[in-house]
Amino acid sequence: MAEAILMPTLGLTMTEGTVDKWYKAVGDSVEKGEALVSISSEKLTHDVEASEDGYLIAITVEEGGEVPCQAAIGYIGEKGESVPTGEEEQPVEQPEPETPKTVSETENNNPPSTRQTGERLFVTPLARRIAEEKGYELSEIVGTGGNGRITRRDVERHQPAVKVATSAPVTEVGEGLQGMRKVIAKRMHHSLQQSAQLTLHRKANISSLLAFRKEMKVKTGEQVKRSTFSLNTLLIKAISLALQDYPEMNAWYDQTTHTLHDAIHIGVAVAVEDGLVVPVIQNVQQQSLSQLGESFTTVTSQALDGTLPSDLYSGSTFTITNLGQAGIEYFTPILNTPEVGILGIGATTSRLVLTEQKEVAEIQELPLSLTIDHQVIDGAPAAAFLGKVCDYLENPYMLLV
Repeated sequence: MAEAILMPTLGLTMTEGTVDKWYKAVGDSVEKGEALVSISSEKLTHDVEASEDGYLIAITVEEGGEVPCQAAIGYIGEKGESVPTGEEEQPVEQPEPETPKTVSETENNNPPSTRQTGERLFVTPLARRIAEEKGYELSEIVGTGGNGRITRRDVERHQPAVKVATSAPVTEVGEGLQGMRKVIAKRMHHSLQQSAQLTLHRKANISSLLAFRKEMKVKTGEQVKRSTFSLNTLLIKAISLALQDYPEMNAWYDQTTHTLHDAIHIGVAVAVEDGLVVPVIQNVQQQSLSQLGESFTTVTSQALDGTLPSDLYSGSTFTITNLGQAGIEYFTPILNTPEVGILGIGATTSRLVLTEQKEVAEIQELPLSLTIDHQVIDGAPAAAFLGKVCDYLENPYMLLV
């Protein structure tokens, strides 16, 4: 009897897997223990080995296909041996329609279904689960598998019929708003709809940084501009160095292309009279502290008075936003898409701590809120990047290197 090749369970949380690559073709001989196919879950890849000698007599899940754990993806047996059928199918009875639906025929690109009322449907478990999550009616999906079976790909290709609105009309994002406010509404809505946003919070001990600023101002006197050692300048420098250590944070993802950037262009969120703009400091990685201080002052002042060149309103690869002056400590910045990271700066706070010498000391802490696109950046590297920013702020002489 043919032996099924099953999708393994690689972890406690794995519920389905993807067939990445078949090493054998149908009809090839196989030996027990030989790798047959590579499969993957969300975080792991694994080779499935043959459980016995024989031939690969069937492949039931092609490369790129997804199935639940322990579902058959192929069969080993003798040449000419028949393959069990129906193991992937779960028939469900099509319910009687409660009320007729009115749809716009021009909005539905699916071929019309030829199923009759009460006819049995065949659907894979994974396809059924995805359809339930999306709220699709199985009776409206055309199956392309054997016996008209509905597969995962059928569900993903399905475009549900658009129901004619009879009560509340569909409104456009930002409707009722004007000018910059409407643009902001659209951008913020798009950002949240097109990314998986996660925010990490942490405080940096900036006591040494504040002492460093005071020392450098005394030593340099009038020889350098005040902006050279401003907190914003030092923050941008620390972020720039951390982005060079973690280049995956200096990137764009627009749902089709993931791009890592060599040049670091920092966007700075600036509140203006009628909304918010993000002027860009270009090539931060090439600038000294004095140059950064001057660049920051120039772009922010030009953004406030409306004289910023148009090319400096876009192109940032990472953005910072500061609500410290408003007394806010932590918040959840919204990504400036297609960027994959934005850092929020909060209000400095004081705290008493016990030193290694068992003495009470006061420290100054700066709250940081890092939002990432979890589609391309995981929590661990994001936390490491945020930790690196803190390292530079807590060891300010590294900013001079």
